[in-house]
Amino acid sequence: MKLRSLRIENQPELMIIPMIDIIFFLLVFFMISTLSMVEQHTIPISLPQTAAVQQDIPHNVNITVMQDGQVLFDQEEMPLSLLAKRVNAELTKQPDNVFVLRADKQVDYGKVITVLDELKLAGAHRVSVATEKKGR
Repeated sequence: MKLRSLRIENQPELMIIPMIDIIFFLLVFFMISTLSMVEQHTIPISLPQTAAVQQDIPHNVNITVMQDGQVLFDQEEMPLSLLAKRVNAELTKQPDNVFVLRADKQVDYGKVITVLDELKLAGAHRVSVATEKKGR
């Protein structure tokens, strides 16, 4: 009977603190190793720091010349004589506007050049012409 009482007294204890330490060590190891596996495809530079960071995204203004020759300023029909005033008003609100000239391919070339000339006379410096990618 004495043998049985020794077994009860000498039962092993489960130490949880060393097990937690090992788990955290493995967690940190895998976190550090995965960071070294990621490839960085950027040029390493040191950027200056500022107190007020602002990211300016220029606003696109669509100017569309329809097949029948009517001019749309952001889906609003506009006579060609008022286009320069409207462009100038947009430029006073936000001078970094990008004007995208969209013209139907059936429109007369002279009409597109007239609209482009009105944009330039109004002071639009950032004008792009919209096209579609050619299908092969």
